[in-house]
Amino acid sequence: MRQVLAMAAKRSGSDIVVDEAGDGIAGLKMIKAEKYDLIVTDINMPLMDGLKLVSLVRQDERHRDTPIVVITTEGGDEQRNRAFALGATSYLTKPVKGPEITRKIKDLLAK
Repeated sequence: MRQVLAMAAKRSGSDIVVDEAGDGIAGLKMIKAEKYDLIVTDINMPLMDGLKLVSLVRQDERHRDTPIVVITTEGGDEQRNRAFALGATSYLTKPVKGPEITRKIKDLLAK
């Protein structure tokens, strides 16, 4: 799924650079080391779930306003509401198609 998302992001614009992390802790380390224009996370990740990642990212001054897209199999209102309460910008439920991701990325980066 990460590879599909990376390909969709790259199709969103010719100057898009995509970094990938295999788990939430690796993702957080990357986010602390560099400023990103957009963050995409899954709720279900090894070592640290995506909701914890969202909450920690929002504590980082550099990423306080960075759009965060949560993509997950968790379609219930409780998880969705929690994601938004923690600071997610958008919430997509799998299965997600490449064009949907591409459109979402373009929309968020255009703001």
